[in-house]
Amino acid sequence: MLGGIRAVIVDLDGTMVDTLGDFEEALNRTLTDLDLPPVTRTLIERTVGKGSEHLIRAVLAHQLALSEVTGLANVCSARNVDSLFEPAWQRYQHHYRRINGQFSAVYPGVVEGLHAMQARGLPMACLTNKPLAFAQGLLQAKSLDGFFGCVFGGDSFERKKPDPLPLLRTCEALGSAPAQTLMIGDSQNDAQAAHAAGCPVALVTYGYNHGEPVRAVEADAHVDRIDQLVLDR
Repeated sequence: MLGGIRAVIVDLDGTMVDTLGDFEEALNRTLTDLDLPPVTRTLIERTVGKGSEHLIRAVLAHQLALSEVTGLANVCSARNVDSLFEPAWQRYQHHYRRINGQFSAVYPGVVEGLHAMQARGLPMACLTNKPLAFAQGLLQAKSLDGFFGCVFGGDSFERKKPDPLPLLRTCEALGSAPAQTLMIGDSQNDAQAAHAAGCPVALVTYGYNHGEPVRAVEADAHVDRIDQLVLDR
């Protein structure tokens, strides 16, 4: 049981919504535009979580290297991550905006858990490293937007999780002290940010966490479903 909680901050990708399908579709449409081979879900799962810019750079680096070892070195010899990043970023935004939410699903227990926290009168915010416009669109597409008084994305603040700044600013927006504000996430990024900000943290066991077991990450609670959280105000 987590005691003394007065507000809740919830991550999005891997915590409330399984968005690997969205990432896969948008990235592969982007890679097709750039004449690069498609990416696998395994790579996306290991890479997602630190913001779209980091995801795109990591995928470009991997796919360029893959192209070289599969006989396309002559095509890729004059291409590198820096030269491809801007066109890739533009195409990715275009594709993601068009498919946002179409290839994703809300995890079991999420809606029930959010309803329970809402019924307790707990102010809630969504805080994600996903660009704000994409986060707002996804929450609306999945009918989750009504739970949150505020939503912040990876471009809302000067720094992203695992830096504590986004959590501290979100606590300010909620009007709650960090020690009384629960962070619910799925990865080491969320845990590191919460620890540094002074927030208690609960991690779901089904998320991404860069392909590593999340139960090995220090947290105040690990749960298989958000509706399993027991909060004592």
